[in-house]
Amino acid sequence: MSWLWAIIVGLVLGLLAKAIIPGKQQIPLWLTVVFGILGSIAGNAVAAGIGVDDTDGIDWIRHLLQLIGAVVIVGLGDMLWASMKGRRRRA
Repeated sequence: MSWLWAIIVGLVLGLLAKAIIPGKQQIPLWLTVVFGILGSIAGNAVAAGIGVDDTDGIDWIRHLLQLIGAVVIVGLGDMLWASMKGRRRRA
């Protein structure tokens, strides 16, 4: 069940990140989910590092860090995806 939640959270965070980043992103939906999952993992690691990963009630700071991680990874991943697609030439 944890994999299902990871995919759902990755989808939500990835889509939120794409909505926050200005302009149109080139990455497909499946890659958005993967980047959202990676952003969530990165945000959890930062939250654990600063000691706010498990608090009483809703962990707002952890969720904010997950979103920030998703925005950064989706933004960088989109630039990498666009540069990879731009290098390919059609015959």
